[in-house]
Amino acid sequence: MAPKKRSASQPKRGDSPNAVIENAGVMVDQPITETLEKNYMPYAMSVILSRAIPEIDGFKPSHRKLLYTMYKMGLLTSGRTKSANVVGQTMRLNPHGDAAIYETMVRLSRGYEALLYPYVDSKGNFGKAYSRDMAYAASRYTEVKLEKICQELFADIDKDTVDFVDNYDATMKEPRLLPVTYPGILVNANMGIAVGMASSICPFNLGEVCETIIALMQDPEHDIASTLTAPDFPGGGYILYDRAELEKIYATGRGSVTVRSRYTYDKGNNCIDITEIPPTTTIEAIMDKVIDLIKGGRIREIADMRDETDLNGLKITIDLKRGTDPDKLMQKLFRLTPLEDNFSCNFNVLVGGMPKVMGVRELLGEWIAFREECVRRRIFFDLTKKKEKLHLLRGLEKILLDIDKAIRIVRETEEEKEVVPNLMIGFGIDEVQAEYVAEIRLRQLNREYILDRTEEIGQLEKDIAEMEGTLQSRRKIRSVITAELKAVEKKYSQPRKSMLLFPSEVPAEEPEDDTPDYPVNLFFTREGYFKKITNQSLRMSGEQKLKDGDEVAKTVQATNRSELLFFTNRCQVYKTAASEFEDTKASALGDYLPAKLGMESGEVPVYMAVTSDYSGFMLFGFENGKVAKVPLSAYQTKTRRKKLTAAFSDKSPLAAALQMEADGEVLLLSTDTRMLIVHSGLIPAKVTKDSQGVSVMALKKKHTLRTLRRYDGSFADPKRYQVHTLPGAGALPRDGDGSEQLTLT
Repeated sequence: MAPKKRSASQPKRGDSPNAVIENAGVMVDQPITETLEKNYMPYAMSVILSRAIPEIDGFKPSHRKLLYTMYKMGLLTSGRTKSANVVGQTMRLNPHGDAAIYETMVRLSRGYEALLYPYVDSKGNFGKAYSRDMAYAASRYTEVKLEKICQELFADIDKDTVDFVDNYDATMKEPRLLPVTYPGILVNANMGIAVGMASSICPFNLGEVCETIIALMQDPEHDIASTLTAPDFPGGGYILYDRAELEKIYATGRGSVTVRSRYTYDKGNNCIDITEIPPTTTIEAIMDKVIDLIKGGRIREIADMRDETDLNGLKITIDLKRGTDPDKLMQKLFRLTPLEDNFSCNFNVLVGGMPKVMGVRELLGEWIAFREECVRRRIFFDLTKKKEKLHLLRGLEKILLDIDKAIRIVRETEEEKEVVPNLMIGFGIDEVQAEYVAEIRLRQLNREYILDRTEEIGQLEKDIAEMEGTLQSRRKIRSVITAELKAVEKKYSQPRKSMLLFPSEVPAEEPEDDTPDYPVNLFFTREGYFKKITNQSLRMSGEQKLKDGDEVAKTVQATNRSELLFFTNRCQVYKTAASEFEDTKASALGDYLPAKLGMESGEVPVYMAVTSDYSGFMLFGFENGKVAKVPLSAYQTKTRRKKLTAAFSDKSPLAAALQMEADGEVLLLSTDTRMLIVHSGLIPAKVTKDSQGVSVMALKKKHTLRTLRRYDGSFADPKRYQVHTLPGAGALPRDGDGSEQLTLT
């Protein structure tokens, strides 16, 4: 239903309660599209443009406002100040509250360890990026100042290199962007979630980024992967090097980087020390996952695990049980826990006020264009200043011709306001020059001072010509950027923290079944219910709870990893594993297999086979007296198929099924109570699952095969029922050889 809006005639806050307003309470229909356009779109655009997505200088507005405030407070060159002081000053630019500002500061700090090159030099407890439980202290307890690398953020900011805009209440100015001298957008990680889009930029080594930009300015077709080898995370770890995936990220800005934890094995204490973890996880998340695996029985090699993080840095210690291979255990943990995790890249950056997902090549191209504009504006600012100074010195040069005349003009002028006009007339200079000359102090009106000043004219003319030439040449602009990048690289570059692990160095891992293996008892009922009960639970249990009229058709002692095959009345078999069922108790009804396995309407299981290696065979006895012998391996598949059709023949109704590990004697019973003992070796095996089998029991007219089972040797005269050639008619039972034993299969 379309939302309603208040009529313009309804009373507003502050109106008199007794006021009578025309059309009060009338609801006006408003299309949902209009509501979204007026109410939601401004919010969405604000989040995208002013909050969550970084710009080409590498900062979001909250970062930029904080750092600029600290710069104006003199924290680039002075000592530290209380964080609360900085937070309060920043609120002049950022009105979102002290908590949000302080959290931004924490994430930019050296103590938090979230950035490869932190911007805030911190003192006190700032928490840790790799721990969700290590909370930062309140702002009144911590102190901060700007790191030295921030000199590169604010270099020449006072030379009109970037635009300045009003703050939220138009009481002061703030920079639209920061004139960074290096591509901070790629050097430090930056993540944000906007409305309908997000950004996730991984960090790279400063030296590699600077080399890549220099190479790109010289050759636009430069192979980026040759200089920008891979991301470099502040937490270190190993990056599983995938050249194809990295080239995809460099080309499109999307992809993922796999980061693996770094560990060492302490042989003396038989423990593993994990000292570096992926940036996408925390100590607590890793430990919680390992504990879950231990409780679930999927990991049994760990004796103890604890967090030993201290002032020396991150450390997770895992004590091993005797005989455990540490490398094999770590391979398993890499596969099952966040000790190995992926960093998803989405290089979404605001360029010219528009969000755009770019590859590294395009992103660096945009940064080069941005930096070219900053350098051009700085040179133009310096050029203007030098031209102004040259103009003043040329006026001073004319005074040099006759200092006495200048003094006489000033002395003989009756009114102060006439001094400048008289100097203009006396020496042929303009008002600006005359004002400059008139402001010279009497003690400076000597030849030495004037000669010293006018000697600068030649150098200024040379500098101006050089600047004008630079402004007209893109190549010279780029040479300036190159020199600055080399200086930054020399001053701040540091070795990689994340090492590369190439495919040849990654140990080959054999597929391993992590399913816990333990003894279980399997119960299958005639109504299609199934229970899996552990030995301990079975010993403590009473009678089996069953549905009214139901009974246990088969009981098997097996393990939790056993494979189960449920043959149904539709000549189909459903394959599953005992581990797919929860451990239960005898007092529970169990799982109803048609629902659990997703059987068709009217389909019910009639037999359960249990195996671990698909050895042995199945015997299918049909009402027409035929028996089919099918190797159990015929039901084994390479893929994890859950359902196989044509599991046995449908030419005659199935009387009974029997799983056998090896050939032996089986007992068949017909509806006329005749019994026949046959060795299964006489029945030829058929690879085809839906084989009709061979005639085993010769039946009298109107009679059928009732069932079959293993012969247990209980008959007094078994030869009476045995045959050595097929088919056989069997014999009627004698006293003591009753057919009661055939009620269970």
